[in-house]
Amino acid sequence: LSLVGTLVPELIIQMEILGSTFDDSVFSERKARVPVSLTTYNAKVCEPELFWFCEASALHTYVSLAMQSVFMFRGDLALRAGGDFQKAADAYGSCLGWISDNNLSIRRDVLEGMARCFTKLGRRNRALDIVNLLKKEMTNTCHLTSLLLLKVTIYGHFECTGAELSCLQQLCSLLPFNPWHWHSLGQTCLQLLERQRWGETAEGDEEEDAAEFSEDRIWLKACTSLIRTRLLLRILQQQQSSFVRRRSENTLRSTEEALRRLNPQDWSLRAVTQVMSEDLIPEKMREDNQDGESLSNICVQSFRDRWWNKI
Repeated sequence: LSLVGTLVPELIIQMEILGSTFDDSVFSERKARVPVSLTTYNAKVCEPELFWFCEASALHTYVSLAMQSVFMFRGDLALRAGGDFQKAADAYGSCLGWISDNNLSIRRDVLEGMARCFTKLGRRNRALDIVNLLKKEMTNTCHLTSLLLLKVTIYGHFECTGAELSCLQQLCSLLPFNPWHWHSLGQTCLQLLERQRWGETAEGDEEEDAAEFSEDRIWLKACTSLIRTRLLLRILQQQQSSFVRRRSENTLRSTEEALRRLNPQDWSLRAVTQVMSEDLIPEKMREDNQDGESLSNICVQSFRDRWWNKI
């Protein structure tokens, strides 16, 4: 009896761990079911003249959507098939006439496509006119990010390196934990250094002082951007695999090579690294997500105030 008294509790514990215990509901009395009478269902019938396709505006709506898709697909095909930028721009322009006023997302996509076509056609002023139009219609950080990337493409194509540099600094201030924007900023600084050594000058946009584009400052900005890129990529590599990790490794190698070309002294590397790593806290990096946030709710600290003045 003493042996049984010892084994029974152990057996009960093992049954609980393995999920073999009985549910109390098994031993409870079954409740009597109450019969429920179902009421009859009367389907609602819509009168023929009330069908949506009988409305006067239905045909116009259907034609508008169809023509919108036709011209958009024509523009996309002209770009992908043969790179006919004029044909694509004409198709996108025709598409605009069929887009409803409340379909802002399609309108922005078509306008951006037109701006890229005009850029390839060498029509800088026409492309920038579309940029100004998109700027008036942007309402959130996604719109602002797309607009800045579009401006980078336009200024880069026309070799307006100073203006391109200003847009990249705004991107880094808006999305400070994106290593690809920092890498682009560093590479653009390197290009600007090469042009300055050949006697070329660079002009920024209205928000930048001309002194910001001196050779010494551009050299330091190149080092700063590449050091920030290296820090961010090393953090991201811990969470990456496959081709994503290979892309980061390739970018990291090119970053290291660019830093060797710039040849900063050890004390400079340590000082800049300390400043550019102050905000790289995992919790803060996860919380600082402004994707799609309203522009009225964000306050983006300028590149100069956030990093440059400290350096």
